[in-house]
Amino acid sequence: MRSISPPPERLEDSEIALRLAAERDIPETLIAYEDDPHLHVRLGEARPPSGAELGRRMEQAAADMDQGQGVRLTIVEADADDCRGQVIVHAFDWDNHRAEVGIWVAPQLRGRGVARRALTLSAPWLFAACGLKRIALLTEPDNEPMLRVARAAGFVEEGILRGYRRKQGKRVDVAVLSLIPRDLGDGSPR
Repeated sequence: MRSISPPPERLEDSEIALRLAAERDIPETLIAYEDDPHLHVRLGEARPPSGAELGRRMEQAAADMDQGQGVRLTIVEADADDCRGQVIVHAFDWDNHRAEVGIWVAPQLRGRGVARRALTLSAPWLFAACGLKRIALLTEPDNEPMLRVARAAGFVEEGILRGYRRKQGKRVDVAVLSLIPRDLGDGSPR
């Protein structure tokens, strides 16, 4: 098992930036859950988290990085520092140099390319700094907005894992998309 080195202070383009998640993100995160009553379902949570639960996640974040288990990157607008979403990298398999990525964006910023940009910024860092050779994104097969975002960021659809997860007491299918270094080509997704 390896530890995860933090990214440079900010990974950024002209519109957004990514930085390590922090406690100061909790208020905006709570607002996002309030503004989108289905966000917790899409993120595989039984219910929206409380402020205390989000605080515990932030307290655990440094240990998760030290133990090579995961990293949370907060999405901010380029000229600000308020949380507008997160890229959540988890399920690290160091023997096979792979991990899974999840993402959420505040409802008021959806449809503006923020999620695509965040995936595009995070992937090269994950490949270079973490030594990953594969990043997978799993989502519900009917989550067309996420499928579009992933494809736009260069992820390639691989298929459906039937009955892969339990959700509300039932087995559900997930669509699998992946990104490998050669998908970046010249350094930017297709």
